Parts: sequence; structure tokens; C-alpha cells
Amino acid sequence: MTTARLPLFPLNAVLFPGLVLPLNVFEERYRAMMRELLKTDESEPRRFAVVAIRDGREVAPTAPGMPDQTARPEKGPAAGFGPDPLQAFHRVGCIADAATIRERADGSFEVLATGTTRVKLLSVDASGPFLTAELEEIPEESGEGAGMLAEGVLRAFRNYQKRLAGARERSLSTTSELPDEPSVVSYLVAAAAVLDTPSKQKLLQAPDTATRLREELKLLRSETAVIRHLPSLPAVDLTRSPTSPN
Repeated sequence: MTTARLPLFPLNAVLFPGLVLPLNVFEERYRAMMRELLKTDESEPRRFAVVAIRDGREVAPTAPGMPDQTARPEKGPAAGFGPDPLQAFHRVGCIADAATIRERADGSFEVLATGTTRVKLLSVDASGPFLTAELEEIPEESGEGAGMLAEGVLRAFRNYQKRLAGARERSLSTTSELPDEPSVVSYLVAAAAVLDTPSKQKLLQAPDTATRLREELKLLRSETAVIRHLPSLPAVDLTRSPTSPN
């Protein structure tokens, strides 16, 4: 297995391969991370790892608050993640490749990255100005029947899209806009479906594409049945996650 040590960016969200991730970086620990990434030559990938937070705060407390008004603000790279940051994160994440890192006049950064490869979190180092992690790349196995499952998931996904957009709205994507490669389908649907973080995390860490597609088929059918009885909902962007407030 291929291992690497990369900067670690924990979020209250799940990043999938192929998903575009906009970030609004304002905390000092993540500013330091971006300044370090900018040292990498533009011809090389500016990579960092994104993991979903299981138990902790995406933004560290900066002032006393509820329930303890006397609590001191947390500082440092592991602020908000407890004494053992490894335990605060889900163990499967995704490498992000920062296509653009733009520094603003106030020292914050506007970042646009894309998920590339799934990784397993082996260890977390909080000794520097920002968190780093030792990571092991997870190969994408196809699994049995992935091709046929992808066709079924696409049909279910189109129906799900129509329900999300409302009966009087056109589908969010035409047939030609949707991929047909099973692993790409599995990640697109996982990213686009309106699911909570634990459900998305379960899809990210599925052992193979076929398993992910089977789970998505069940989720799409279940969610579509629920939406059928609800008012029309707004459309969702299929390739971009909401901008993280860091």
C-alpha cells in the first residue's frame, strides 16, 4: 500500500473523489497550512487530506461560551479535537488537490480543491503549526456486478433528482451529462444525495464500488419515497459541496 504524510483539514462534511471543494480559510492553523502549500511549485499537486469530524468542532472556540462562561479559548493545531485528535475523526478520508489558493488582503484564503483518492488515517501529528497525518491510499475495487448496479443507480438517481426539483421542474441533469463508469457514478451520487454525514461517510468507506452502489440504490429509493410526500425542495449542485466556513 502507498503511504504519505500530508496536511490534514478536518471538516463537518465528507469529501468524495471528483467532488469540488470550496474553502474559506480564516483560522490561523489553516492559514499556515495554505502558506505551506503555496511553497509547492505550481507544476506539482498541492495536496492535503480531508477527513470528516466524528467528535469535535470544525472551528475552534475563540471566546468563553455555553455552558461554561469561564472556559478558556482553545488554541493550537488540535484545538476543538480533544487530547487525542485521531479519535475525533473518521478513519477514512479523501486527498484534496488545491487547484487555486488565493490569499486575501486580510490574510485569509479562498481555496478551490478537488477530491482525488480515498485514504485511511493511520496517525495524526499535532506538533507543528497545523495537523499532519500519515495516510494509506485505499485502492478502488470494482466488486461483482458494478456495471449493472450503476445502471440501476442512475435510473433511481434521475427519479430522485426529479422529486427534489419538483414535479413541474425539468430534471437536474440530462442523460448525456451523467457518467457511466461505475466508480464515478457511485461517488457522484454519494456527493449529490441529500444525506447526513454518517450516511455519506458509510458510502465513502464502502469496501468496493458495487457495495457502495447497492447501498445508494437502497438510500435513493427510501429518500425518493420520503420526498414524494414533502413539498418541492430546491435543486442541488451535483459536483460542488457548500463552501466550508473553516
